[in-house]
Amino acid sequence: MYLMKKGNPPNQAHVGIPEGLCEEEHGRQGFVGPSSHLYRRHPPTGWMRIEGPLRPRAFACAALPTADLRSATADPLEALSSPDVRVFLSRRAETMSYFMRNADGDEIYFVHAGRGRFETDYGVLAYEPGDYIVIPKGTTYRLVLESDKSSLFVIVETTAPVELPDRGSLGHHALFDKGVLVAPELPPQASDDRQSEWEVRIKRAGEYTRVIYAFSPMDVVAWKGDLWVAKLNVRDIRPVTSPRYHLPPSVHVTFQAGGALISTFVPRPLESDPEAMRVPFYHRNMDYDEVLFYHRGDFFSRSGIEPGMLTLHPQGIHHGPQPQAVAASKAKTNTDEVAVMIESRQPFAVLPELDAVELKDYAMSWSRP
Repeated sequence: MYLMKKGNPPNQAHVGIPEGLCEEEHGRQGFVGPSSHLYRRHPPTGWMRIEGPLRPRAFACAALPTADLRSATADPLEALSSPDVRVFLSRRAETMSYFMRNADGDEIYFVHAGRGRFETDYGVLAYEPGDYIVIPKGTTYRLVLESDKSSLFVIVETTAPVELPDRGSLGHHALFDKGVLVAPELPPQASDDRQSEWEVRIKRAGEYTRVIYAFSPMDVVAWKGDLWVAKLNVRDIRPVTSPRYHLPPSVHVTFQAGGALISTFVPRPLESDPEAMRVPFYHRNMDYDEVLFYHRGDFFSRSGIEPGMLTLHPQGIHHGPQPQAVAASKAKTNTDEVAVMIESRQPFAVLPELDAVELKDYAMSWSRP
């Protein structure tokens, strides 16, 4: 369809919003398809109550007592599920007593807390907070903790292969150069006579098959190819910014996999143009459920968010900044936050295990000062 205008809207989106009005973006295909901007007298999140399944939800995941916190033999806890992507939480306190091989999909581990290493077919990768570890479908691996503190991971499992998005006219060095990706290093081969059996758990269709070896499955002495375990730390992401226009979240996409998108929000300068919007605009993402995991920093678009929390905003219902955050943003010059956004074209189902750590009044937080 062609461009249509009614009333007297600003000519530029996210700039020069008339005093007393709120701008809302109504679009398709995330933030890259057809869209319109609606100028309202009231924030579209100013509801009195919500009755039905589409309410925004929040969970204090850092407090969740996952099974692998209690046992080295336990698996991560499934928290959210859709046909496109499944999200697991792991608070592992001990080194895995087994090796894992996922035949259901690729995995992305995001490290929220803890240090250690991934032992994989391709070698060893150390991990620290802020790391993404991308593990291709079918890779054999295990986690080895290197401190007495537990590690907290958000694990994203995708049915489609994980890929880097096409950066278009920005070029393939935008956000991060592939040169910053870290590959595993093959360790010196050494015999280990301390155990007589080695277990590999293979997951397929959500069920496990146990394969027992008389030798360590980590016996690769050489490899080559373009399919391998890779590491990216958030400090190596150089975000795209604009001094005069608030860019949509789609510019922060880090990985994509079919109907799933994984984006990273990192510290960045705010718009310097006094007429430009500085906080995320109100929107009702009609084609993706949006999940945000908050890693660290000051989450300037709203209050009440702590590191280790996870929020879910279903497609179809509005979300955006708290009204007081819009005013507060005028005194800021940059953001100081790191967060991971996981989007799914198919709706997420929330697993019952999250009920114990849900912030039940989160949906009404836009109405509170």
